[in-house]
Amino acid sequence: MGARKVSSDEYLFDPDLLKNLDWGSVINCLNPPITNETPGEPWLLVRPLCISDYNKGYVQILSQLTTVGNVSKTDFERQFMNMRKAGGYYITVIEDTRINRIIGASSLITEFKIIHNCGIRGRLEDVVVNNTYRGKQLGKLIVLTVSLLAKKLGCYKMSLDCKDSLIPFYKSIGYKLEPGNANSMITRYEETSKPVDPS
Repeated sequence: MGARKVSSDEYLFDPDLLKNLDWGSVINCLNPPITNETPGEPWLLVRPLCISDYNKGYVQILSQLTTVGNVSKTDFERQFMNMRKAGGYYITVIEDTRINRIIGASSLITEFKIIHNCGIRGRLEDVVVNNTYRGKQLGKLIVLTVSLLAKKLGCYKMSLDCKDSLIPFYKSIGYKLEPGNANSMITRYEETSKPVDPS
């Protein structure tokens, strides 16, 4: 059972960006070696988020990570279009094509900077893999895919915030604690019903 052919205008970003990533630079992180183009099983597909992924359980997989809220299909599609219009959002998913379900996801968000010769900084966000798919290295696969995409896009740095318990996982794939800056700090704002459209 194959997945339905997706037209290019349904993707959050150009799927060709995920071709020919520099897997040679991280080959020692994966045993056996797998890549986004050869993920270890013929029914696994690593690709950009699609506007139709609401129906494939993308919101449900995010709820294994954090509070999502009551996101309707209309809400999802509006935010998807906002992200695509703004640019700089590279949400990548893993689909089990046997059942047409999203089983993993990770987000690369890029920002333009003046520092570092007007460079681009990447942030790793919202990493999640369905826990019933353990043992297939899918956590490493999805994180390394977006990390190598950040490298391909010319980011000078990729940063992330994680719980202490996840530090060994990220160290195992090449991330390092920054001396003197190992903790992240935040301020939270009271949630409104819907964000204000900046346009």
